[in-house]
Amino acid sequence: MNTSVKEQAKPTRFKLPSFGVQVLIGLVLGVVLGLVARSMGADGVDATGEVDPNWLTETLSTVGGTFVTLLRAVVPPLVFLAIVASIANLRDVTGAARLAWKTLAWFAITALIAVSIGITLGLVLQPGDHTSVTSDAATAPGTTGSWLDFLTGLVPANVLGLEGSAAEDGSVSMSFNVLQILVVAIAIGIATLKVGEAAEPFLGFVRSALAVVQKVLWWIILLAPIATIGLLGNAVASYGWDALGSLGTFTIAIYAGLLIVLLGVYPALLRLNGLSVKQFFSGAWPAISLAFVSRSSVGTMPVTESVTERNLGVPRAYASFAVPLGATTKMDGCASIYPAISAIFVAQFFGLDLSVTDYLLIAFVSVIGSAATAGVTGATVMLTLTLSTLGLPLEGVGLLLAIDPILDMGRTAVNVAGQALVPTIVAKREGIIDQAVYDAPRARTAWREETTVDPDPVPVSA
Repeated sequence: MNTSVKEQAKPTRFKLPSFGVQVLIGLVLGVVLGLVARSMGADGVDATGEVDPNWLTETLSTVGGTFVTLLRAVVPPLVFLAIVASIANLRDVTGAARLAWKTLAWFAITALIAVSIGITLGLVLQPGDHTSVTSDAATAPGTTGSWLDFLTGLVPANVLGLEGSAAEDGSVSMSFNVLQILVVAIAIGIATLKVGEAAEPFLGFVRSALAVVQKVLWWIILLAPIATIGLLGNAVASYGWDALGSLGTFTIAIYAGLLIVLLGVYPALLRLNGLSVKQFFSGAWPAISLAFVSRSSVGTMPVTESVTERNLGVPRAYASFAVPLGATTKMDGCASIYPAISAIFVAQFFGLDLSVTDYLLIAFVSVIGSAATAGVTGATVMLTLTLSTLGLPLEGVGLLLAIDPILDMGRTAVNVAGQALVPTIVAKREGIIDQAVYDAPRARTAWREETTVDPDPVPVSA
């Protein structure tokens, strides 16, 4: 009797909802708080003529900005260590060279499909002819992309790919070029394979350091639901529906293209390769949702890699190579759909006609040129690369910057979905996928942190 009373009196432990549900709650709260902040209006205008945001908008901006800053802080060591370790892991994979080429081929195939959809939507919806934005907003961007920048950017300025710049107030800020870090990491990774046994102590250090960086990143990722409130809330408070209204057709075209690729093309490719669509999206959801919030493919990379291995059954040695490579060069949203529709928008807005050759150039830049955006936050630079290749006015970029953060959420989510999709398809076609892991029922935990340097793959779900 006493035992029964004790059991009845035992308090029930509160269980937090899954990571994906937490992010969804953050999305809802972000929209609500953003609308509240926008209704409060601005606190006035400061001495420089800039609008002084109210306390709620400032708070939302600080919360979201801090999260993005934390993500960016771990990107350089994360990319370097992940690429070096992944190349070293390739020696355990049979036919590694064939896997690498097939991965790049599927990157190109999906990019070509995505850019074709973007061109079609641009021609059908005519976003440049259905806009209320005025030519006053046409300004050339401060950062542009070019083929020469891409080629010269391959040569690292230093072994870490870091760059410093001095501000007018004397402060020094550091930035990094992901493409240069990628080149350095690939070179060092190949060198470790060539050195052989003598490189084992170095590889042991790399794997240990990667585990430490992933642990720190895991702590940052735990803040994602809170960061969601700040990022989305600030976007709603800052931009509202006014900017979206003036570019309504353009926004609809972009998100229509993203949804067609995400919910049409990707499922079709999965079915053609005998894979369950439901299992893919339930397994990849943690990475897709985090990408939507963070707007960073590279920042989401550890989650993408983890779900690709542990939910989708891709071997660790292959996934640790394909996912980091995709995070820097595979961008169906930023480098295919967005620049295609945007280039057509700019041409229509300025009354310029595009020829069949121009559309072929758009496709070429999309498939080949996405690597040119690897060193920066890609979409704007990718757009300037496309416009300059076509000879269109770069001032057209300024017309679209007002709603770029809102578009970037969807673009990055599609980017990351593609980065998980391609390794899954290649692994399936090569017969190396763990089908039991792919088909396993999804448990409650969306994605869990690494607890050891090299744990066995365990199916974890969305």
